[in-house]
Amino acid sequence: MRAYERLLNYVRVHTTSDETSGTHPSAEREFDLARQLVEEMKALGIEDARVDEHCYVYGSIPATPGCEDKPALGLIAHMDTTPDMTGKDVKPQIIHYTGGDVVLNREQNIVMEAAQFPELQKFVGQELVCTDGTTLLGADDKAGIAIILQAVEELLAEKAPHGKICLGFTPDEEIGEGADLFDIPGFGADFAYTVDGGDAGDIEYENFNAAAATVTIHGFSVHPGSAKDAMINASNVAMEFHTALPIMARPETTEGRQGFYHLCQMYGDVTTAKLGYILRDHDAAKLQFKKDNMQDIADYLNGKYGAGTVEVEIKDSYRNMLEKIKPHFHLIETARKAVRMAGLEPVEVPVRGGTDGATLSWMGLPCPNLGTGGFNFHGVCECTTVERMDRCTEIVLNIISLYAE
Repeated sequence: MRAYERLLNYVRVHTTSDETSGTHPSAEREFDLARQLVEEMKALGIEDARVDEHCYVYGSIPATPGCEDKPALGLIAHMDTTPDMTGKDVKPQIIHYTGGDVVLNREQNIVMEAAQFPELQKFVGQELVCTDGTTLLGADDKAGIAIILQAVEELLAEKAPHGKICLGFTPDEEIGEGADLFDIPGFGADFAYTVDGGDAGDIEYENFNAAAATVTIHGFSVHPGSAKDAMINASNVAMEFHTALPIMARPETTEGRQGFYHLCQMYGDVTTAKLGYILRDHDAAKLQFKKDNMQDIADYLNGKYGAGTVEVEIKDSYRNMLEKIKPHFHLIETARKAVRMAGLEPVEVPVRGGTDGATLSWMGLPCPNLGTGGFNFHGVCECTTVERMDRCTEIVLNIISLYAE
Protein backbone atom coordinates (compact mmCIF):
# COMPACT_ATOMS: atom_id res chain seq x y z
CA MET A 1 0.00 0.00 0.00
CA ARG A 2 1.05 3.62 -0.53
CA ALA A 3 0.09 6.75 1.38
CA TYR A 4 -2.31 8.02 -1.27
CA GLU A 5 -4.29 4.74 -1.16
CA ARG A 6 -4.83 5.21 2.56
CA LEU A 7 -5.94 8.78 1.89
CA LEU A 8 -8.53 7.59 -0.64
CA ASN A 9 -10.01 5.35 2.07
CA TYR A 10 -10.06 8.03 4.76
CA VAL A 11 -11.62 10.86 2.75
CA ARG A 12 -14.75 8.78 2.16
CA VAL A 13 -15.47 8.89 5.91
CA HIS A 14 -17.47 11.96 6.91
CA THR A 15 -15.65 13.65 9.82
CA THR A 16 -16.61 17.33 9.58
CA SER A 17 -16.35 18.91 13.03
CA ASP A 18 -19.15 21.07 14.44
CA GLU A 19 -18.19 24.34 16.14
CA THR A 20 -21.70 24.82 17.54
CA SER A 21 -22.12 21.54 19.43
CA GLY A 22 -20.18 22.24 22.63
CA THR A 23 -19.37 18.54 22.98
CA HIS A 24 -16.07 16.58 22.84
CA PRO A 25 -15.81 15.37 20.18
CA SER A 26 -17.93 17.98 18.48
CA ALA A 27 -19.57 15.37 16.20
CA GLU A 28 -20.18 11.68 16.86
CA ARG A 29 -19.31 10.88 13.23
CA GLU A 30 -15.64 11.54 14.04
CA PHE A 31 -15.64 8.21 15.88
CA ASP A 32 -16.23 6.43 12.56
CA LEU A 33 -12.73 7.22 11.33
CA ALA A 34 -11.23 6.86 14.81
CA ARG A 35 -12.43 3.26 15.10
CA GLN A 36 -11.28 2.49 11.57
CA LEU A 37 -7.81 3.78 12.42
CA VAL A 38 -7.62 1.72 15.60
CA GLU A 39 -8.37 -1.46 13.63
CA GLU A 40 -5.82 -0.49 10.99
CA MET A 41 -3.17 0.20 13.64
CA LYS A 42 -3.80 -3.14 15.34
CA ALA A 43 -3.46 -4.86 11.98
CA LEU A 44 -0.04 -3.22 11.67
CA GLY A 45 0.93 -4.74 15.02
CA ILE A 46 0.32 -1.73 17.28
CA GLU A 47 -1.08 -3.68 20.20
CA ASP A 48 -2.03 -0.73 22.40
CA ALA A 49 -4.00 1.14 19.70
CA ARG A 50 -7.11 2.65 21.26
CA VAL A 51 -9.65 5.46 21.05
CA ASP A 52 -10.77 7.22 24.22
CA GLU A 53 -14.20 8.60 25.11
CA HIS A 54 -13.35 11.97 23.58
CA CYS A 55 -12.30 10.46 20.21
CA TYR A 56 -8.54 10.76 20.61
CA VAL A 57 -6.68 7.85 19.01
CA TYR A 58 -3.42 6.71 20.58
CA GLY A 59 -0.92 3.95 20.00
CA SER A 60 2.80 3.28 20.36
CA ILE A 61 5.59 1.18 18.92
CA PRO A 62 8.25 0.05 21.41
CA ALA A 63 11.87 0.88 20.72
CA THR A 64 13.92 -1.77 18.96
CA PRO A 65 16.66 -3.52 20.98
CA GLY A 66 19.54 -1.14 21.60
CA CYS A 67 17.42 1.98 21.04
CA GLU A 68 15.61 1.99 24.37
CA ASP A 69 17.59 5.06 25.48
CA LYS A 70 16.69 7.07 22.37
CA PRO A 71 14.08 9.82 22.72
CA ALA A 72 10.42 8.88 22.32
CA LEU A 73 9.18 10.54 19.13
CA GLY A 74 5.55 11.53 18.65
CA LEU A 75 3.70 11.81 15.31
CA ILE A 76 0.32 13.57 15.31
CA ALA A 77 -2.40 14.41 12.77
CA HIS A 78 -6.08 15.32 12.98
CA MET A 79 -9.10 13.38 11.75
CA ASP A 80 -11.72 16.10 11.34
CA THR A 81 -12.30 18.30 8.32
CA THR A 82 -13.31 21.94 8.25
CA PRO A 83 -16.95 22.96 8.74
CA ASP A 84 -16.32 25.72 6.16
CA MET A 85 -17.30 23.27 3.42
CA THR A 86 -18.94 19.90 3.24
CA GLY A 87 -16.79 16.82 3.71
CA LYS A 88 -19.65 14.39 3.18
CA ASP A 89 -19.88 12.06 0.17
CA VAL A 90 -16.38 12.94 -1.01
CA LYS A 91 -15.64 11.46 -4.43
CA PRO A 92 -11.85 11.47 -4.86
CA GLN A 93 -10.22 11.04 -8.23
CA ILE A 94 -6.69 10.78 -9.61
CA ILE A 95 -5.75 12.81 -12.68
CA HIS A 96 -2.43 12.61 -14.48
CA TYR A 97 -1.53 16.29 -14.71
CA THR A 98 0.12 17.50 -17.91
CA GLY A 99 -0.38 21.24 -17.34
CA GLY A 100 -3.05 23.89 -17.78
CA ASP A 101 -6.52 23.90 -16.25
CA VAL A 102 -7.88 20.83 -14.44
CA VAL A 103 -11.47 19.83 -15.20
CA LEU A 104 -12.77 18.44 -11.92
CA ASN A 105 -16.35 17.91 -13.04
CA ARG A 106 -17.43 18.02 -16.69
CA GLU A 107 -21.14 17.70 -15.96
CA GLN A 108 -21.14 20.74 -13.68
CA ASN A 109 -18.30 22.53 -15.48
CA ILE A 110 -16.16 22.83 -12.35
CA VAL A 111 -12.60 23.74 -13.29
CA MET A 112 -9.43 24.35 -11.28
CA GLU A 113 -7.85 27.13 -13.30
CA ALA A 114 -4.08 27.29 -13.60
CA ALA A 115 -4.25 31.09 -13.69
CA GLN A 116 -5.94 31.12 -10.28
CA PHE A 117 -3.73 28.40 -8.79
CA PRO A 118 -0.19 28.92 -10.20
CA GLU A 119 1.22 26.28 -7.83
CA LEU A 120 -0.31 23.71 -10.18
CA GLN A 121 2.79 24.07 -12.34
CA LYS A 122 4.72 22.20 -9.64
CA PHE A 123 2.54 19.17 -10.32
CA VAL A 124 3.22 18.70 -14.03
CA GLY A 125 3.92 15.03 -14.71
CA GLN A 126 2.50 13.92 -11.37
CA GLU A 127 -0.68 12.11 -10.33
CA LEU A 128 -3.06 14.70 -8.91
CA VAL A 129 -5.36 13.57 -6.07
CA CYS A 130 -8.45 15.78 -5.97
CA THR A 131 -12.26 15.64 -5.80
CA ASP A 132 -15.08 15.94 -8.31
CA GLY A 133 -15.34 19.61 -7.40
CA THR A 134 -18.49 19.32 -5.24
CA THR A 135 -16.76 18.85 -1.84
CA LEU A 136 -13.42 19.43 -0.24
CA LEU A 137 -10.96 16.53 -0.41
CA GLY A 138 -10.07 16.21 3.26
CA ALA A 139 -6.32 15.99 2.71
CA ASP A 140 -6.27 18.47 5.59
CA ASP A 141 -5.45 16.43 7.50
CA LYS A 142 -6.26 12.90 6.41
CA ALA A 143 -3.15 13.06 4.23
CA GLY A 144 -1.17 13.49 7.45
CA ILE A 145 -2.74 10.37 8.94
CA ALA A 146 -2.03 8.43 5.75
CA ILE A 147 1.61 9.55 5.68
CA ILE A 148 2.17 8.61 9.32
CA LEU A 149 0.62 5.14 9.06
CA GLN A 150 2.36 4.46 5.76
CA ALA A 151 5.68 5.37 7.39
CA VAL A 152 4.84 3.03 10.29
CA GLU A 153 4.03 0.16 7.92
CA GLU A 154 7.31 0.60 6.03
CA LEU A 155 9.30 1.03 9.25
CA LEU A 156 7.96 -2.22 10.69
CA ALA A 157 8.37 -4.09 7.41
CA GLU A 158 12.01 -3.04 7.10
CA LYS A 159 12.67 -3.76 10.80
CA ALA A 160 14.79 -0.62 10.91
CA PRO A 161 16.14 0.49 14.32
CA HIS A 162 14.11 3.17 16.06
CA GLY A 163 13.29 4.60 19.43
CA LYS A 164 9.79 4.52 20.87
CA ILE A 165 7.24 5.92 18.41
CA CYS A 166 4.06 7.48 19.80
CA LEU A 167 1.06 8.02 17.51
CA GLY A 168 -1.82 10.40 18.13
CA PHE A 169 -4.81 11.34 15.97
CA THR A 170 -7.07 14.10 17.22
CA PRO A 171 -10.64 15.29 16.62
CA ASP A 172 -11.79 18.91 16.26
CA GLU A 173 -8.55 20.59 15.20
CA GLU A 174 -10.43 22.59 12.60
CA ILE A 175 -12.52 24.30 15.28
CA GLY A 176 -9.52 25.02 17.50
CA GLU A 177 -10.15 22.25 20.04
CA GLY A 178 -7.91 19.47 18.77
CA ALA A 179 -5.41 19.58 21.61
CA ASP A 180 -7.84 20.52 24.40
CA LEU A 181 -8.12 17.01 25.87
CA PHE A 182 -4.91 15.50 24.48
CA ASP A 183 -3.32 13.21 27.07
CA ILE A 184 0.32 14.28 26.94
CA PRO A 185 1.52 12.09 29.86
CA GLY A 186 -0.33 9.07 28.45
CA PHE A 187 0.98 9.81 24.95
CA GLY A 188 4.49 9.22 26.26
CA ALA A 189 6.56 11.26 23.79
CA ASP A 190 9.49 13.51 24.65
CA PHE A 191 8.63 15.71 21.67
CA ALA A 192 6.58 15.36 18.50
CA TYR A 193 5.78 16.55 15.01
CA THR A 194 2.34 17.27 13.65
CA VAL A 195 2.00 16.27 10.00
CA ASP A 196 -0.51 18.93 9.01
CA GLY A 197 1.24 21.40 6.73
CA GLY A 198 1.55 22.34 3.09
CA ASP A 199 4.02 21.14 0.51
CA ALA A 200 6.52 18.34 0.97
CA GLY A 201 9.63 19.87 2.54
CA ASP A 202 7.75 22.53 4.49
CA ILE A 203 8.81 22.94 8.12
CA GLU A 204 6.58 25.16 10.22
CA TYR A 205 7.49 26.36 13.70
CA GLU A 206 6.05 29.86 13.77
CA ASN A 207 2.31 30.42 13.65
CA PHE A 208 -0.32 33.04 14.39
CA ASN A 209 -1.39 34.02 17.85
CA ALA A 210 -5.16 33.65 17.64
CA ALA A 211 -8.32 34.86 19.31
CA ALA A 212 -12.04 34.77 18.56
CA ALA A 213 -14.29 37.78 19.14
CA THR A 214 -18.08 37.91 19.38
CA VAL A 215 -19.67 41.34 19.11
CA THR A 216 -23.28 41.60 20.29
CA ILE A 217 -25.34 44.70 19.56
CA HIS A 218 -28.56 45.50 21.42
CA GLY A 219 -30.89 47.80 19.50
CA PHE A 220 -34.17 49.51 20.27
CA SER A 221 -37.11 48.87 17.98
CA VAL A 222 -39.64 51.57 17.19
CA HIS A 223 -42.22 51.66 14.39
CA PRO A 224 -40.29 53.04 11.39
CA GLY A 225 -42.97 55.64 10.86
CA SER A 226 -42.11 57.28 14.18
CA ALA A 227 -38.51 56.16 14.58
CA LYS A 228 -36.74 59.54 14.30
CA ASP A 229 -34.35 60.08 17.24
CA ALA A 230 -35.74 56.97 18.93
CA MET A 231 -34.83 53.80 17.00
CA ILE A 232 -31.44 52.18 17.43
CA ASN A 233 -31.13 49.67 14.58
CA ALA A 234 -28.80 46.93 15.82
CA SER A 235 -27.93 45.84 12.28
CA ASN A 236 -26.88 49.38 11.35
CA VAL A 237 -24.75 49.67 14.49
CA ALA A 238 -23.15 46.33 13.58
CA MET A 239 -22.18 47.69 10.18
CA GLU A 240 -20.85 50.83 11.84
CA PHE A 241 -18.70 48.67 14.12
CA HIS A 242 -17.31 46.67 11.21
CA THR A 243 -16.48 49.70 9.06
CA ALA A 244 -14.51 51.17 11.99
CA LEU A 245 -12.00 48.32 11.61
CA PRO A 246 -9.12 48.90 9.17
CA ILE A 247 -9.89 47.70 5.64
CA MET A 248 -6.22 46.90 5.02
CA ALA A 249 -6.16 44.46 7.94
CA ARG A 250 -8.39 41.79 6.44
CA PRO A 251 -7.29 38.32 5.24
CA GLU A 252 -7.77 39.31 1.60
CA THR A 253 -5.43 42.31 1.99
CA THR A 254 -2.63 40.77 4.09
CA GLU A 255 0.21 38.28 3.70
CA GLY A 256 3.36 37.02 5.42
CA ARG A 257 3.51 38.21 9.01
CA GLN A 258 0.70 40.74 8.61
CA GLY A 259 -2.17 40.05 10.99
CA PHE A 260 -5.87 40.56 10.37
CA TYR A 261 -9.44 40.87 11.62
CA HIS A 262 -11.65 38.34 9.81
CA LEU A 263 -15.43 38.69 9.86
CA CYS A 264 -16.60 35.07 9.76
CA GLN A 265 -20.31 35.47 10.37
CA MET A 266 -22.97 38.11 10.87
CA TYR A 267 -26.69 38.11 11.47
CA GLY A 268 -29.27 40.32 13.06
CA ASP A 269 -32.38 42.48 12.92
CA VAL A 270 -33.41 45.80 14.45
CA THR A 271 -33.28 44.61 18.05
CA THR A 272 -30.22 42.34 18.10
CA ALA A 273 -27.19 41.72 15.87
CA LYS A 274 -24.08 39.60 16.22
CA LEU A 275 -20.69 39.69 14.49
CA GLY A 276 -18.22 36.81 14.75
CA TYR A 277 -14.52 37.51 14.14
CA ILE A 278 -11.23 35.72 14.32
CA LEU A 279 -8.15 37.81 15.13
CA ARG A 280 -4.67 36.76 14.06
CA ASP A 281 -1.09 38.05 14.40
CA HIS A 282 2.33 36.47 14.75
CA ASP A 283 3.29 39.25 17.18
CA ALA A 284 1.48 38.86 20.52
CA ALA A 285 1.63 42.61 21.20
CA LYS A 286 -0.01 43.38 17.85
CA LEU A 287 -2.76 40.87 18.57
CA GLN A 288 -3.37 42.58 21.89
CA PHE A 289 -3.67 45.89 20.02
CA LYS A 290 -6.38 44.34 17.83
CA LYS A 291 -8.27 43.19 20.91
CA ASP A 292 -7.97 46.62 22.51
CA ASN A 293 -9.03 48.32 19.28
CA MET A 294 -12.26 46.32 19.17
CA GLN A 295 -13.03 47.31 22.74
CA ASP A 296 -12.24 50.95 21.98
CA ILE A 297 -14.71 50.90 19.07
CA ALA A 298 -17.34 49.37 21.36
CA ASP A 299 -16.70 52.07 23.96
CA TYR A 300 -17.13 54.78 21.34
CA LEU A 301 -20.41 53.32 20.09
CA ASN A 302 -21.69 52.88 23.64
CA GLY A 303 -20.96 56.56 24.23
CA LYS A 304 -22.90 57.38 21.06
CA TYR A 305 -25.90 55.06 21.51
CA GLY A 306 -25.96 54.33 25.23
CA ALA A 307 -24.17 52.06 27.69
CA GLY A 308 -24.56 48.35 26.96
CA THR A 309 -25.44 48.81 23.29
CA VAL A 310 -22.30 46.98 22.15
CA GLU A 311 -20.68 44.08 24.00
CA VAL A 312 -17.40 42.49 22.95
CA GLU A 313 -16.37 39.03 24.17
CA ILE A 314 -12.87 37.86 23.23
CA LYS A 315 -11.48 34.37 23.78
CA ASP A 316 -7.87 33.36 23.09
CA SER A 317 -7.53 30.30 20.84
CA TYR A 318 -3.83 29.45 20.49
CA ARG A 319 -0.39 31.09 20.64
CA ASN A 320 2.70 31.27 18.48
CA MET A 321 4.73 28.09 19.06
CA LEU A 322 8.07 29.76 18.21
CA GLU A 323 8.86 30.65 21.81
CA LYS A 324 8.42 27.02 22.87
CA ILE A 325 10.29 25.53 19.91
CA LYS A 326 13.45 27.64 20.29
CA PRO A 327 14.72 25.68 23.35
CA HIS A 328 14.25 22.45 21.34
CA PHE A 329 15.60 23.60 18.01
CA HIS A 330 17.06 20.15 17.35
CA LEU A 331 13.55 19.38 16.07
CA ILE A 332 14.01 21.88 13.25
CA GLU A 333 17.61 20.90 12.55
CA THR A 334 16.61 17.23 12.34
CA ALA A 335 13.68 18.01 10.04
CA ARG A 336 15.99 20.01 7.77
CA LYS A 337 18.34 17.03 7.49
CA ALA A 338 15.43 14.68 6.82
CA VAL A 339 14.06 16.89 4.04
CA ARG A 340 17.46 17.15 2.37
CA MET A 341 17.92 13.37 2.63
CA ALA A 342 14.70 13.11 0.59
CA GLY A 343 16.20 15.29 -2.13
CA LEU A 344 14.32 18.49 -1.28
CA GLU A 345 15.32 21.85 0.15
CA PRO A 346 13.53 22.82 3.36
CA VAL A 347 11.03 25.67 3.16
CA GLU A 348 10.43 27.52 6.42
CA VAL A 349 7.74 30.19 6.46
CA PRO A 350 5.48 31.52 9.23
CA VAL A 351 2.14 29.73 9.21
CA ARG A 352 -0.85 31.97 8.56
CA GLY A 353 -2.97 29.76 10.74
CA GLY A 354 -2.49 27.31 13.57
CA THR A 355 -2.13 23.62 14.28
CA ASP A 356 -2.56 21.25 17.20
CA GLY A 357 1.22 21.52 17.48
CA ALA A 358 1.01 25.16 18.57
CA THR A 359 -1.28 24.36 21.49
CA LEU A 360 0.61 21.19 22.38
CA SER A 361 3.90 23.12 22.42
CA TRP A 362 2.44 25.50 25.00
CA MET A 363 1.09 22.51 26.94
CA GLY A 364 4.62 21.14 27.29
CA LEU A 365 5.04 18.92 24.21
CA PRO A 366 7.32 20.71 21.69
CA CYS A 367 5.67 20.02 18.35
CA PRO A 368 6.58 21.74 15.05
CA ASN A 369 4.71 20.94 11.85
CA LEU A 370 5.67 18.98 8.71
CA GLY A 371 4.12 19.16 5.24
CA THR A 372 1.64 16.74 3.71
CA GLY A 373 2.09 17.73 0.06
CA GLY A 374 -1.34 19.35 0.00
CA PHE A 375 -2.62 22.63 -1.47
CA ASN A 376 -5.79 24.73 -1.63
CA PHE A 377 -7.17 23.48 1.67
CA HIS A 378 -10.75 24.21 2.77
CA GLY A 379 -12.17 24.36 -0.74
CA VAL A 380 -13.29 22.28 -3.71
CA CYS A 381 -9.88 22.70 -5.37
CA GLU A 382 -8.03 21.01 -2.49
CA CYS A 383 -5.45 18.58 -3.83
CA THR A 384 -2.22 16.73 -3.29
CA THR A 385 -0.19 14.33 -5.45
CA VAL A 386 0.75 10.69 -5.17
CA GLU A 387 4.42 11.59 -5.52
CA ARG A 388 4.38 14.31 -2.88
CA MET A 389 2.75 12.03 -0.34
CA ASP A 390 5.45 9.43 -1.02
CA ARG A 391 8.10 12.08 -0.43
CA CYS A 392 6.47 13.16 2.84
CA THR A 393 6.43 9.54 3.99
CA GLU A 394 10.15 9.35 3.23
CA ILE A 395 10.78 12.49 5.29
CA VAL A 396 8.98 11.04 8.32
CA LEU A 397 11.02 7.83 8.01
CA ASN A 398 14.21 9.90 7.78
CA ILE A 399 13.34 11.73 10.99
CA ILE A 400 12.73 8.44 12.78
CA SER A 401 16.07 7.16 11.53
CA LEU A 402 17.96 10.29 12.58
CA TYR A 403 16.62 10.12 16.13
CA ALA A 404 17.66 6.46 16.32
CA GLU A 405 21.31 7.32 15.66
